[in-house]
Amino acid sequence: MAKEGVKKSSKKTSALSEVITKEYTIHLHPKVFGQTFKKRAPTAIKVVRKFAQTQMKTSDVRLEPELNQALWAKGVKTVPHRIRVRLSRKRNDAEDAKEKLYTLVSYVPTKNFKGLTTVTVDE
Repeated sequence: MAKEGVKKSSKKTSALSEVITKEYTIHLHPKVFGQTFKKRAPTAIKVVRKFAQTQMKTSDVRLEPELNQALWAKGVKTVPHRIRVRLSRKRNDAEDAKEKLYTLVSYVPTKNFKGLTTVTVDE
């Protein structure tokens, strides 16, 4: 039995052209658990970068130094279990840029992660 009457919308939204900022909580623990101690912090950085690429659909991802310091705060071995980040998709003003947009990932300090959800931030 084939499904009939199911159509996909032909209208494509241009999500890539939209400049937007969102706050996310990334659960790092399952991604670095079982990882060699000397590779945990570098793995956490790669996880944050990949998360930003998938959520914002841009291949150019830039991390702020504060985020790097927060991930490395307790050393290479002890990475925080969760981290709150703000992903900002921005226009690339460089003339020789390959991508039209890039994602800037910044650190949002929080004491408690309970009840936090993904939030769109108005700038």
